[in-house]
Amino acid sequence: MNPEPHTYVTKPFLPPLDEYLPILEDIWAKRVLTNGGPYHTQFEQKLAEYLGVNHISLFNNGTIALLAALKALDIDGEVITTPFSFVATSHALLWNNLQPVFVDIDPTSLNINPSRIEDAITPKTTAILPVHCFGRPCDIDSIQYIADKHKLRVIYDAAHAFGVECDCGSLLAHGDLSVLSLHATKVFNTFEGGAVVSSDDATKQHIDRLKNFGFAGETLVDTLGINGKMNELQAGLGLVQLRYIDHVLLKRRLVCERYTEGIRGIQGLSPVLDNVSLKPNYSYYPILVNSEYPISREELYDELSKKRIYARRYFYPLISDFPMYRELPSASRANLPVATSIASKVLCLPIYPELSNDEIDSVLDVLHEFSL
Repeated sequence: MNPEPHTYVTKPFLPPLDEYLPILEDIWAKRVLTNGGPYHTQFEQKLAEYLGVNHISLFNNGTIALLAALKALDIDGEVITTPFSFVATSHALLWNNLQPVFVDIDPTSLNINPSRIEDAITPKTTAILPVHCFGRPCDIDSIQYIADKHKLRVIYDAAHAFGVECDCGSLLAHGDLSVLSLHATKVFNTFEGGAVVSSDDATKQHIDRLKNFGFAGETLVDTLGINGKMNELQAGLGLVQLRYIDHVLLKRRLVCERYTEGIRGIQGLSPVLDNVSLKPNYSYYPILVNSEYPISREELYDELSKKRIYARRYFYPLISDFPMYRELPSASRANLPVATSIASKVLCLPIYPELSNDEIDSVLDVLHEFSL
């Protein structure tokens, strides 16, 4: 069975255009396009309610949101983080003149391994930047214990973790700050977009100033800010997307379940499932291509591509392998054996709400073809 043309790893969910058009017309009529307009305000409130958090600051994208989060907490020196993430995680550190210190990941969760964090702490360490990889929760209790013990700040890169809940509520409520991406490839998107979740009014106000050049009034600039504002078009799309998010999560869950059932019994393929979250978001469907499988991860990736099935090797290469990081002492592969191994085996299969059962079965056919 051949897949339909161009089965991508993800496609953005877009609501029916006729639901978005009235908002577009209203924005055109009011001529309020940005700078905290009415749709921005409404979206911010409704998004915080949906996510179960106290305060949220909307941004034009997740990378600027992460840059601002680091600046908001006045982080300096060294920041302990994971090499197994999208490169924006560490780029935000370098842009703030911070030095990333990489530690290895846990082989099961694929998140930063708390047991490796303390050994990496030096007198220059000021913060920990973990990533909820693929939306799977980090070991938040262990990380917070270490942070409290050593008086470190914790900023979570929660780009994958929209709507995820653990046994103590929203995963986004942990750490000093959590940063979301609302990019088109994410579970919930505003074309481009991002957000910072904070726990108190003063921190939110400071972050809101940072994203608006540091303005504290019409003629007063009291901090070094940047232009990170979300515009009204993005906010309007977000409001419409919120009407569909539960439907989107259900459809993604069904895709995951069909994959899991279809992969069961294929020797050498291991789905990386989320058995921790009370409410997962099914943001990705990563599998590990182990040595027991007849062909390598690279060969499987190529075979899928030949059939126009575009999986992704998330995350390969490791961040620590890129030129601007590889000379760091912590970037040594000897320091990162688990992350190095996982990066050579991981493959994210296509997943999005409109992915049909026939398309899913086409992917599974390829996986089974080489397992016989």
